[in-house]
Amino acid sequence: MLNHFKSLFPFSLEWFLAQRMIKGGKESFSRPIMFISVLSIVLGMMVMMISIMVLTGFKKEIREKISGFTGHIHITNYDSNNSMERHPIYVDSVDVDNLAGIEHITHIQPFITKAAILRTQEDIHGVVVKGIDAQFDSTFFKKNLIKGRMIQVYGEQKTNDVLISKTIADKLNLKLHDVIRVYFVNSENGHIRGRKWQVCGIYHTSVEEFDENLIIADMRHLQKLNNWSDNQITGLEVFVDDFENIGDVEAEVYDDIPYNMNTETIQERYPQIFDWLNLQDINVIVILMLIILVATVSMISTLLVLIIERTQMIGILKSMGSSNKMIRKVFLLQAANIIIKGLFFGNLLGIGLGLLQKHFGIIKLDPGTYYMSVAPINIDFWSVILLNVATLSLVLLFMIIPVIVISRIIPVKAIRFD
Repeated sequence: MLNHFKSLFPFSLEWFLAQRMIKGGKESFSRPIMFISVLSIVLGMMVMMISIMVLTGFKKEIREKISGFTGHIHITNYDSNNSMERHPIYVDSVDVDNLAGIEHITHIQPFITKAAILRTQEDIHGVVVKGIDAQFDSTFFKKNLIKGRMIQVYGEQKTNDVLISKTIADKLNLKLHDVIRVYFVNSENGHIRGRKWQVCGIYHTSVEEFDENLIIADMRHLQKLNNWSDNQITGLEVFVDDFENIGDVEAEVYDDIPYNMNTETIQERYPQIFDWLNLQDINVIVILMLIILVATVSMISTLLVLIIERTQMIGILKSMGSSNKMIRKVFLLQAANIIIKGLFFGNLLGIGLGLLQKHFGIIKLDPGTYYMSVAPINIDFWSVILLNVATLSLVLLFMIIPVIVISRIIPVKAIRFD
């Protein structure tokens, strides 16, 4: 008899029965429970989407800010000196053109760093002066510039313009175009030498570790203060196209540089920041697991209610020759329908709220704690797909638990069930 019914439908009989059950009657006991299950998946998916978007956005923003200050890889003199003022390297001792040809490297620029004291009439403040030249990629600082302009280091003459942070400007009551005095201590003889510079721009990144003390200046001043030649620098900053490629690129760079030089990645220079970022991964994983667990329990409960409500139908189908496998497939299709509806509307809400936050910055953050003033959002297509597939697969996998009940239902008792 069951084969006769199957011949009436050009499509799956299981799918036909599942569709009839999904539509159901308006007075069906399971309808509100199905609605609650869909709602729980919608809310769970929305929270998971937002968690992933905020986490990846947060990590991306922090990485971009830190690397904007220092690059992804440093090439410096190989010594045990961990201070700001390392022993110099010679520019022509490194084949920069060869390094630039390594896959994933996007830019290489020289730099010099030197500790100093910035003094005004009322106060003093310890700073680190970073010297740059015409090869410096100013994209990051231009993006975070709030007043003035970048320093111009293209001419033959040294420029007295400097770029300072809003934090330094606020602490020392400095304004655009103010003249500042910066004092340096000669590491060889202990003599103090000063320079008079003018503030040409003020930047703000909310990364206090750098904003509190970093000044950008013409490196030729620092070369003269250190009694270095034009060919001597503290090191080279290497930028890569993707943060995930830093390890591989560093290994290639290390093999290409002279024996007396060393490479250091951004994670090695600032381990405390990146360890903190890695801890955020654990928090999000725990959140995702809890939400998926709640959604799974909700779906198991819903499916059990559906099975109990349709006990008589199960008995009739079994008496007509239907197998347990076929009936299980009917209920799994019904469960899949609920899950897919929940995922669809969950994605719609999650991505919609993410776009609102990304474009309007509704949720604000404390810059002193989180390095940014608004919650960042990063909408990654593959992360969205992976999250949906993983959720659908895991929840459907656990649906095996309630459908086992079907195999225990006896047709005679089921038909009499009320």
